[in-house]
Amino acid sequence: MTRRWRHRCAAALLASLAVVAAGHPAVAHPDKSRAGKTYYVGPYGADGNAGTNATAPFRNIQKCADVMVPGDTCEIVSGRYEETVVPARSGTAELPITYRAAPGADVTVSGTAKLGGFRPVTAADVTEIAKADPFAQDSQFSTAVAAGNVYSTDVDLGSDVSTVQVFTDRKMGVEAQWPYPGLDPLAPSLQYAGEGSADATIADADLTRPAGYWDGARALTGYWYVSATGTVKSSAAGSVTLDVAPPCVHKVVPKETRYALSGKIGELAHPGEWFYDPAAKRLYVYSTDSPASHTIEAKRRTLGFDLTRTSHTKVAGLALFGTTIQTGPTSTGVTLDGIKGQYLSHYTDITRGATDCGSTVTRGVADTGLVIDGTDNKVVNSDLSLSAGNGIALRGQNNTATDNVIHDVDYMGTYAAGVAVQGNSQTVTHNTISRVGRSGINLQWNTVEGLEPGKDVIASNDISGYARLSLDVAAIYTCCSAYMMGSSIDHNVLHDPAPTTTSSTFGISGVYADNGQSDLRIHNNVGWGNREGTVMLNGLGTGSHDNLVANNTGGMTLFYVKEPNASTGTKIYNNVGTIRGLTGATDGGLVLSNNLPAETDPLFVDAANHDFRLTAASPARNAAIPLPGINDGSTDPTPSLGAYQYGAPKWTAGARR
Repeated sequence: MTRRWRHRCAAALLASLAVVAAGHPAVAHPDKSRAGKTYYVGPYGADGNAGTNATAPFRNIQKCADVMVPGDTCEIVSGRYEETVVPARSGTAELPITYRAAPGADVTVSGTAKLGGFRPVTAADVTEIAKADPFAQDSQFSTAVAAGNVYSTDVDLGSDVSTVQVFTDRKMGVEAQWPYPGLDPLAPSLQYAGEGSADATIADADLTRPAGYWDGARALTGYWYVSATGTVKSSAAGSVTLDVAPPCVHKVVPKETRYALSGKIGELAHPGEWFYDPAAKRLYVYSTDSPASHTIEAKRRTLGFDLTRTSHTKVAGLALFGTTIQTGPTSTGVTLDGIKGQYLSHYTDITRGATDCGSTVTRGVADTGLVIDGTDNKVVNSDLSLSAGNGIALRGQNNTATDNVIHDVDYMGTYAAGVAVQGNSQTVTHNTISRVGRSGINLQWNTVEGLEPGKDVIASNDISGYARLSLDVAAIYTCCSAYMMGSSIDHNVLHDPAPTTTSSTFGISGVYADNGQSDLRIHNNVGWGNREGTVMLNGLGTGSHDNLVANNTGGMTLFYVKEPNASTGTKIYNNVGTIRGLTGATDGGLVLSNNLPAETDPLFVDAANHDFRLTAASPARNAAIPLPGINDGSTDPTPSLGAYQYGAPKWTAGARR
């Protein structure tokens, strides 16, 4: 404990004693013997009921939240609940408040509302629309109208189209756009800028719409590590020019920059597409049969549970649809257990008018997915999928995400992730993460005012299908120029990245410590299919110091310039696999020892099927520098190289279900 920290604690104690001495009452201790009440909620109930039995329950979960006190439980029967629950009070450490699904119940807290009143769009409607948008006439839209495949309804979905989200039979549709991306947000059809593209201009012979057609449209671009949005300033057959070049890279790159254009009703012509006119407050949908035969919904609420002022509360066994849960900076002791969350966040405007790089690439990192702020909160045993941003955002300090299955998130391709780790002293273990736009885990570093910082633990996660929409990335990505206080990244299985882009593929690795990360412990990780190996260290910027990279299997890449002291204190020991980029790294003070030479066959049990344990004849046996706590467990006198100690039980990663 630092002197400064001791001083703060002492000052806080003296202040609290002064309050009591002045005659203010101390907080009463809870009655630990109190038998908490159980309240019930059901779709057949009424909030005027007593709610103390399942035959006459409350109608809304919010009614439970209004009346419960520490120790009480809200048991919810099967049904769909369209509300944002805001608890009136917190539980205590001894007497938490619980919201849970009744045994065997299927409970969904929904952020959507059902839409109706759809009618077929007619040729006369097209003529009227063409008064404001002449290009609607003689378009794919007018052809679809003539075929009887477009319907509309009056509805107010707000003035910001980029937050509109429409579902048909619980599957998200897409805003009308070119090219038609399909309905899998993690595998969209991609279009690339052609020859002649430069600065803010996208040239492409496939842009066949007439001059002026795309003026005012929204543009999504993606290149290297940057996904961004902008506005079309002018357009002609064969090109569009944006109001500003994409941030960070400040240019459109021929054959490398992917793009999509939206905001024009003329593109409404494919299954699952919709178009919203905020001025007319009218929603158009493409459907080959009557919308009345389907359930069509639109997002209405961001939060299903607003726990930003809540502590010592448990939410268990509930499903979330088109909504999420958020705790706040003062929240503590909140547990989210067995949550099944779908469509946790949605947005299509990444840049939001910003011109700086940082605001663009970090869109969604801090405020999407299950947002866990405060201290000592947990997300466990949950299944989370389909989010423009994160699956989970861990903010604050001493929070935990474990035994979760997370997939199909970060479909906008920013630095959001399966689990976005901020703050410090966070624990992310035994999660299975797959199909993500960028990284499975994005590990950042922030101090929390008033709390002593500590290390993060990122361990025993199984991550695959990363880098789908962004490059220069990894299954576990951490940046930039932070001193990580011994944070550990260990015993993770990092494999099979799946980039959909045809752009350059630099930087796809298992663990990537980018731009000068220091004081990390990266050990006992296994990877395959990673183009830069299981570990990549980038020492540019401030240098990358005091890291220990040990007993990993799958190779690595070092990215350092020839500069004295760029890698002082970093040790690379006991690894198996090719190590690239040694020259600049060793010039900077990095030390390598006892790594298996690239030309030596490690004689794995079954490398073709990803069993990287060592056979009896392996040269990796009895060859490691002993590192207590890192390479313990071998039945040999001396530890083994690589992630699996000879003779030790095989460790496993991923959610334990």
